Amino acid sequence: MDTLIQQLINGVTVGSVYALVALGYTMVYGIIGLINFAHGDVVMVGAMLATTLVISLVGGSMSGASPWLLVSISLAVAIPFCMMLGWVSERYAYRPLRRAPRLTALITAIGVSIIIQNLAMMIWGRNYLSFPHVIEPVVYSLGGARISMLQLIIIFGSVVIMGGLLLVVHRTRLGTAMRATAQNQEVAGLMGVNVNTVISAAFLIGSALAAVAGIMVVTYYGVAQYTMGFMLGLKAFTAAVLGGIGNLGGAMLGGLLLGIIESLGAGYIGDLTNGVFGSNYQDVFSFIVLILVLVFRPSGLMGERVGDRA
Repeated sequence: MDTLIQQLINGVTVGSVYALVALGYTMVYGIIGLINFAHGDVVMVGAMLATTLVISLVGGSMSGASPWLLVSISLAVAIPFCMMLGWVSERYAYRPLRRAPRLTALITAIGVSIIIQNLAMMIWGRNYLSFPHVIEPVVYSLGGARISMLQLIIIFGSVVIMGGLLLVVHRTRLGTAMRATAQNQEVAGLMGVNVNTVISAAFLIGSALAAVAGIMVVTYYGVAQYTMGFMLGLKAFTAAVLGGIGNLGGAMLGGLLLGIIESLGAGYIGDLTNGVFGSNYQDVFSFIVLILVLVFRPSGLMGERVGDRA
């Protein structure tokens, strides 16, 4: 039971990050039907930028500053930068192809991902960056399991952010405009909705969530590298598909479930196979889930089957 509780805590922690990243995928797909495969690289940029900033602050005049102040400063810098990166991608890479075939936009998204990765490699190099150990490892006991203060902050911070996003989508004029644009862009435009502004807002919000997720990842694992966004982005996309891509609640549920499945699979199956399928192979479980969902329920857990109109 202690092992089960520990694996659930680890799974919910990682799943909270997947959920934040999956929200960026599902918002963009729900509005314009684009799978933005460059979204994971925005997470990577947020993590790399935050790490570089904290390293420079710790090595400079703020060496004795509060760790939460350092993380807050990194958030204040990474979020606007990632939002700008998302806006530039939408404005100059995706908007001109909005009426093009979906395959064209998909290939463009892969191209944007490669460009961001190579720019990051030119700026930060190929080596891993280590996040400074500025956060004290405060650990609490939960039965026989252990949960750290950082895990609590990641989980509750993700819940607050996801709840705030739901309020924005369902209780504000911007959210109403987003839902109208997702239903029908042409009709929304005729009703006075600025479609370009709404789509840009979706990219800006998704990129801000990506920056927060990137900082959560680098503070949790302690390292960042220019290729880290590729696998994280694929897992978040799997989470979005699992929950029902285009559905905000589904993205949140899918992220949490995927994190738990990964953690339980790496823990229990790793034990049963003497470590052969342990934590080093936890990525396998994500893609097994993706295949099973696509085969047995392509619309996802919370997605709706929509028939083609004649």
